[in-house]
Amino acid sequence: MLYLDHAATSPVRPEVLEAMRPYLTGVFGNPSSHHTVGEAAASALDDSRARVARVLGMRKGDVVFTAGGTEANNLAIKGVVLASERRHLVVSPIEHESILESAAYLARFHGTTVSTVPVDTAGRIAASALAGVLRDDTALVSLGHANNEIGTIQDVAVLADIAHSAGAVLHVDAVQSAGWLPLAGLGADALSIAGHKIGAPKGIGALAVRGRIPLEPLIHGGGQERGRRSGTENVAGAVALATALELADAERDAVANGVGERTRAFIDDVLDSVPQAALTGDPQNRLPGTASFTFEGVSGEAVLLELERRGVVSSSGSACAAGSDEPSHVLIACGIPPEVAQTSVRFTFGRTPLPIEGPAQLAALVAGAVRAVLPAR
Repeated sequence: MLYLDHAATSPVRPEVLEAMRPYLTGVFGNPSSHHTVGEAAASALDDSRARVARVLGMRKGDVVFTAGGTEANNLAIKGVVLASERRHLVVSPIEHESILESAAYLARFHGTTVSTVPVDTAGRIAASALAGVLRDDTALVSLGHANNEIGTIQDVAVLADIAHSAGAVLHVDAVQSAGWLPLAGLGADALSIAGHKIGAPKGIGALAVRGRIPLEPLIHGGGQERGRRSGTENVAGAVALATALELADAERDAVANGVGERTRAFIDDVLDSVPQAALTGDPQNRLPGTASFTFEGVSGEAVLLELERRGVVSSSGSACAAGSDEPSHVLIACGIPPEVAQTSVRFTFGRTPLPIEGPAQLAALVAGAVRAVLPAR
C-alpha cells in the first residue's frame, strides 16, 4: 500500500515513541503535584514548552499545549476575540472548519461581526484584499499559512504587516505548514500546530500566543497552562510534540527539496497523461508534498476507490469534513463550479520522497484509475 494522505495524519516517528515512552511508564506523575514524581513530570513539560517555543520563534511562556490543532484554533479565535473590546473578526473562505465554525459561533452567540477576505482562483489572499476588509474595531485576523486541501502558501509576513497596521492581532493556522516551512519570523501574534501532522501522536497540539495578548480560556478549572487551558497536561504528548517538531525543523530544507522535486514531477506527469486533470491551488507557491487535482467528468470518490483497489490511498480533501458529500468549500471559494469540485482528489506525500521512477509510475496508476471510472460513451 502507498499511503498518500499525510495531510490528514502521518505515522508516529520511532524517535518520538522512544522520547515519550518514559512519560507513559516510570515518569507518570501529575505535573501539578508538589512531590518528586510530579516535579519530574513538570520538568519534562517545561522543557518541552521551551523546545516548541524555540522552533516557533516565541517565548516559552507563550506556548499553550492543547489536544490538537482544532482546539488550538478555537482557543486562538474565541480566546482573543472574547478577551478584546473589539468585536470584528476577519477570516478567509478557504480556512479549516475549526476556524470557520469558531467564527460562526462568535457571530451567533456573541454578536461578533465576521468579514471574509476573498481569495483568487489559486486560493491566494492579496494584501489589498485584506486591507479592504479591516476596520477600526478589528480584533483578530485568522488565516492559514498553507491550505490543507490545495496546498497554497500565503505570504504571511506581508499580511501580518497589513493586519498590524489596523491594530489587529494576527493568528496563523500553521497545522499544515509545520515541518515544511519556517515558522519563526512570520509576524504572527498567535500560531497553531498539531502533532499528528509531523510524526507525533494524535491528541496533542499547541497554540503559541504572545504573552501581551489577552486570551479568554475555553476550559476552566485548576488554572494550568498559566490559566489559559485548565486540565492535567498531557506530558508524554508534549514531549512527543517537541521531539517531532525539532526533528521536522532540523530536516526541513532537505526533506522539502526532495519531496517537492518528486511531487512536481508527479504533477507534470498527471497533467500530461490525464486529459481530464486540472491542478488546484497555486502552481508554484504550494506545500512541497501536496498535489491536488480535479478530474472533470468523473466521480472523485470513484477515482479514490479505484486507486485504493490498485494500492494507493489518498483523499478527496479535508479529513475534518467528516461524512460530508458537499463539494469542497475551498474549491468553491476558488471559483471552481460545484460539479467540478466534487471530482477532486488530493495526494499528500510524507517526508520520504518517492524513488526516481516513482512519480511516473504513480501518475500511470492515476491515469489508469481515471480511465477505469470514465462514464461509458
